[in-house]
Amino acid sequence: MKSCTTMELNAAKMIILVSGIGVLPFVAFAAFLICPGALLKAYNWYLRRSLGLVVRYSRSGSYRFCYSSRGSPGGATPSLLLLHGFSANKDMWFPIIKHLPRNQHVVCVDMPGHGGTSRTGTEDYSIHGQVARIHQFVRSIGLDKRPFHLVGTSMGGNVAGVYAARHPADLSGVTLMCPAGLVYPTDSEFITHLKELKDTLNEDAIALIPTTLQDLKNMLRLCCHKPLNLHRQILQGLLDNRIPDNGFYKEVFMEIVGEKSIHALQESLHLITAPLQVIWGKEDLVLDVSGAAVLQAALPSCQVELLDNCGHTVGLERPRKSAKLIMDFLSAQKINGGDDVKKQS
Repeated sequence: MKSCTTMELNAAKMIILVSGIGVLPFVAFAAFLICPGALLKAYNWYLRRSLGLVVRYSRSGSYRFCYSSRGSPGGATPSLLLLHGFSANKDMWFPIIKHLPRNQHVVCVDMPGHGGTSRTGTEDYSIHGQVARIHQFVRSIGLDKRPFHLVGTSMGGNVAGVYAARHPADLSGVTLMCPAGLVYPTDSEFITHLKELKDTLNEDAIALIPTTLQDLKNMLRLCCHKPLNLHRQILQGLLDNRIPDNGFYKEVFMEIVGEKSIHALQESLHLITAPLQVIWGKEDLVLDVSGAAVLQAALPSCQVELLDNCGHTVGLERPRKSAKLIMDFLSAQKINGGDDVKKQS
C-alpha cells in the first residue's frame, strides 16, 4: 500500500516547525488548505533530511533506479536493502529507519515503476520481472560485493523471498514482513474482496487503489489495525498524490495477482537457504497471518515473530519493534558467523 508514514501522522510538526519564522506559517497553512499533497511531499523531504538519508540514482543500461541510503557498507552488521510494498515508495521505511542505529548501512530502493525508478512495461512488474530488476540494481551499486540482508514487505516480501531463492550467494539473511505470494490457509478480508471482484468482473474497484476519500479511508482501515484518524486535508493530500499513478498501479496489480506471480514465493520456498526471519501482524486483513505457518512448515529453521494489535502495515504500526527484531536477527547471524564469509569472486 501507499505509505501513510510519519509524514501524515506528524504533518502538524511541519507547521509547528515554521510557526515562528515570518510569513512561513501563512504559506504552510495555505498549502495545507489548497495543496495538501505538496505539503506532504515537503514534509517527506524534511524527514528524509532529518534521518540522514540521501536520494541517489543508478543506471543499468537505459534503466534508472532511484534510491535513498544512509551510512556505508562494511560495518559490524550487513547492509540492509529494503523493498517496499505495492503502490508505496522508498519513503515508507522512515518509521523503521528512525529506530535503526545511525551507523547501520541502509538502502531503500523504489521498486520497478514506483517513485523515481523507470517505468517500462508489464514484463518488469511481475514478481519475477521485479526480482530481475532488483538484481540489476544490486549489481549497479556494488551491493553484492559482500553478503547483505534483504527486507521486503507485502509485494516486496514476495520479491525478497524469490530473490533469496534465485540469488542465495548475495544474501546473509532475509526478513519477510507480511509477504504476498503464498497459498494462505485462511482467506483475509482483502483476498475475499479479490475473489468477489473476479466473480463480478469489476476490476475498477480494487481496494488498494482508491479513487475517492471514502475509498482511501476504507484502504487505511484495511491496512492498519488501529484507526489513524487523519485530518480530512491530510487524506485529500494522500489521495491527490496517488491518483495520477492509479493507472500504473492497476497495471502492476494485475501482474502481481496474475498466474505467474500470485504464488511466486510459495513456488520458491524450497530454494531458500539464507537465514529467514518472518514478521507478521496478527490482525492483518490484507494477507492473513496464517501465511506465517506456511513459511514455518516449509522452512522449519525460520524465526517467526507475530505481533499483537498490528495489521498489515507492520513498519508503520510497530516501527520500533520491527527495527529491534531486524537488528537482533542481524546480530544473531553475526554471532553464528553467517555474515563473516565474503563471497568468492
